Amino acid sequence: MSQVSRAAILLGLGLGGFVDGIVAHQILNWHHMLSSWYPPDTAENLHLNMVGDGLFHLLCLFFVLVGIASLNRGPRLTSRTLWGGTAVGWGAFNLVEGTVDHLLLGVHHVRSGPHQLGYDLGFLALGVVLVMVGLLMSRRVADADTGSPHV
Repeated sequence: MSQVSRAAILLGLGLGGFVDGIVAHQILNWHHMLSSWYPPDTAENLHLNMVGDGLFHLLCLFFVLVGIASLNRGPRLTSRTLWGGTAVGWGAFNLVEGTVDHLLLGVHHVRSGPHQLGYDLGFLALGVVLVMVGLLMSRRVADADTGSPHV
């Protein structure tokens, strides 16, 4: 895990949040940040959800900017380390956001309706896959640097 760059993880957290917000919130219109607490069926509730989405995107931007600043101050990363760490960060975003917002707090679900648990679990599964792929990418870089025969 030491080969996974904190800067790349921060980029992944922000980018994962941006993809979620852009795709699920804006393009597919499956949910907004607070849509289970404040269904966007009135102008006031829609406004609350849009403010929540905006604050969420502001947090994502913060993660990306801090990640970029960290990349600028840290050692130069290989492409595999950068993309591996970004995948770990994106997966961590899915795992935290999916567990806290979807399952524990219930502020929204990936897609509300009869199969919402399936969508929420799929979101978590994607997070696990992204973390595993990112760690494997970073491990292969570490192994190449040390000459270890691990695959």
